[in-house]
Amino acid sequence: MTKQIVFAVTLLITLGVFAFTLKRLIALFRLTKPAEPLGHWGERIKLTLKVAFGQTKILRKPVIGLIHALVFWGFLVITVGSIEMVNDGLTGKERSLADLGGFYDFISASGDVFAYIVGIGIVIFLIRRLFLHIKRFYGKELTKKNKMDANFALLLILLLMISLAGMNIYYVAGNHGELAGIYPVSSHIAGNVTPSHFMHEFFWWMHILLIFFFANYLPYSKHFHVFLSIPNVFISNLKPLTRLPNIESVTKEVKLMLSGNAFQETGNEAPARFGVKDVEDVTWINYFNSLTCTQCGRCTEVCPANITGKALSPRKIFVDLRNRMNEKGLKMIKDKKYDDGKSLVNDHISYEELWACTTCNACAQECPLNISHPNLIMDMRRFLVLEEGRAPTGINSMFANIENNGAPWQYSPEDRLLWTEL
Repeated sequence: MTKQIVFAVTLLITLGVFAFTLKRLIALFRLTKPAEPLGHWGERIKLTLKVAFGQTKILRKPVIGLIHALVFWGFLVITVGSIEMVNDGLTGKERSLADLGGFYDFISASGDVFAYIVGIGIVIFLIRRLFLHIKRFYGKELTKKNKMDANFALLLILLLMISLAGMNIYYVAGNHGELAGIYPVSSHIAGNVTPSHFMHEFFWWMHILLIFFFANYLPYSKHFHVFLSIPNVFISNLKPLTRLPNIESVTKEVKLMLSGNAFQETGNEAPARFGVKDVEDVTWINYFNSLTCTQCGRCTEVCPANITGKALSPRKIFVDLRNRMNEKGLKMIKDKKYDDGKSLVNDHISYEELWACTTCNACAQECPLNISHPNLIMDMRRFLVLEEGRAPTGINSMFANIENNGAPWQYSPEDRLLWTEL
């Protein structure tokens, strides 16, 4: 009974902290703009099954991709065991889902195997990060804090797997002939340890407390994608990557002019801003993408601008968005008129970065979570052009020619066919 009371109090504290974080995130999302309606639910489910659950983009890198996929699939299976542990803690039972019969045997066996597979995978990830100096793990946007966060999260996962394996080993060692479930790996190890109820309880509490801590740490970590990767793929862009959304207010004005009704009363106020200047101008999907970004660097690795030495790093765009929201958004929750005199564009993301983008969509194509970087980059460019009048010289010349000559060329309409007389 004491164990149940202690567990219930711990669970309530965990849920309370998580509720605080969730409330904070909802408040930040309320600062953003609406996005295009989702729709096409069947197509989205198929995409989620393929990209999120099937890990098709991750598996483009066959070796490390397979290891990452195994870690992901392992988490899915182990989550069922975590739910069982919560039920056990509240009810005082042990292996409370054992009544599921053959299905429980499958879950317990696969969970036991995946505990070791995931553990080995995390060790490989740590070695890659700490010793192999892989280029895409570096960049000006990845500070020392980012790197420590990544390593700490991986260490937490490793401890989770060690505690799960320890719990299974001592469960098998202390319950010969009366096991609930199947434990193919732990059963081989259990024969070499002395049965100990204390050690089983130690690893049980270690595992569940790590789960509770990890769940509340994730929203503040780059590993928030553990929670958000599946929904992020579900809400991702279904249209061709080369299609860039128009600004609705501008599209409406153009249609009014083409119909001859440009000077009629529309009944709508002028848009507060063209494009994106700061965090309150991005859509909720943009912000969701920034929280989901794994900072893996696959986007930057294939970016032709970055490869040729330009300032642009597609990963940095979303790292900066998340950092800026933490910097300004948290203050705006308390005071909606808060202004620190800075902005996402110019102070965090430079003119040179934005105009280096070729909109080739290599980053969006490669991103394992289907984040669309060029859409946000184009919205920032729109702000620079439509509100600040800042664009490369060639583009400004084209704008002037269109205004003066009705075409991108520098010749007047009357002189356009003179070349035919040569």
